[in-house]
Amino acid sequence: METNSRQPLFERVELRHLSLSNRVVMAPLTRMRAANAALAPTESHARYYAQRASAGLIITEGVFITPEAVGWADVPGIWSKEQIAGWRQTTDAVHANGGRIMVQLWHTGALSHPDFFRGALPVSASAVNPVQESVTSGGNKPTVVPRPMTKNEIRQTVADFAQAARNARDAGFDGVQIQGGFHYLFGQFHSATINRRNDEYGGSVENRARFLLETVEAVAEAIGPERVGVKAGPATLETGAFASTQETLPTYEHIARQLDRFALSHLLLMGQMADLSKTPLAQLGGDGMFRHFRSLYHGNIIANVDMSRDRANQLIEAGLATLVAFGRPYIANPDLVARLVWGAELALPNPKTIYGPTEQGYTDYPALELVAA
Repeated sequence: METNSRQPLFERVELRHLSLSNRVVMAPLTRMRAANAALAPTESHARYYAQRASAGLIITEGVFITPEAVGWADVPGIWSKEQIAGWRQTTDAVHANGGRIMVQLWHTGALSHPDFFRGALPVSASAVNPVQESVTSGGNKPTVVPRPMTKNEIRQTVADFAQAARNARDAGFDGVQIQGGFHYLFGQFHSATINRRNDEYGGSVENRARFLLETVEAVAEAIGPERVGVKAGPATLETGAFASTQETLPTYEHIARQLDRFALSHLLLMGQMADLSKTPLAQLGGDGMFRHFRSLYHGNIIANVDMSRDRANQLIEAGLATLVAFGRPYIANPDLVARLVWGAELALPNPKTIYGPTEQGYTDYPALELVAA
């Protein structure tokens, strides 16, 4: 096995307040291992993340900020003392193994389902069905028409994100990442298809972006902007109400420019996730997403989706990304950094155990030296 003469992916980097041993990021991955009534992380979570501590930075699965944010079965939260104590086991384990770890703060909005709320409707920007699927304890179910959030509920949710960030600090996390895009709550406000409000949170690009930016400001005030990252961008699956429109790119361009003013930890930007050739986002195919937003956001960018060692090195070398996030490869390769360094073959995850309540397919994938032995 051979390595390239220079691989910037494996060089140290300063991420605002954090010194990272390499530029490999473990991307957020929902795994559904909090199968308990408290939705608390367990010792299994601690083992799972500690096994992957050689990543320069771990960003956890999306974690619910309040019971009202829940929208995916068996996903942990970070609002209760029990949950905070559970996460402290994880952060201590990762730090003991030399790693750094941030938590992704999540509200699913209309991607949730009445099953989570004893029949009550989930909330969103407007009463528009996103036409997706919600992962409930009874299986995947079609989303429903949600209830529009009141302005008081929006203000409370901003405060909830700030409190979740304080809880994350108390749990020992090195920072937080706000899930600010894709199909979830903030993405629903950003979408001109879904957001039909006529108040200060709807209509213009500036109004549709207001909720996220108010949240970022509140979280940055709570724990410091250097400890806050945001995941946001126009990439979606191009399905249902999230098919891109002429409003999509200008909305996220505005968001990127505004985020640039906060001196944040990072912006996690997903590359294309669907065929964009016949959409208003056609120019963002390939590395176009990172090239376009690099000119708008001048802080640390974490590039994600369909990454390989060579592509990661090229993106960093070209200045289009500071770090590169790997998602599914981390499921079956706890020592992914070593495998990338040596160009070793990557193990493939068992699709039947990606989600589920047991250790199988979660903490039982062997490291490279055990495979060799």
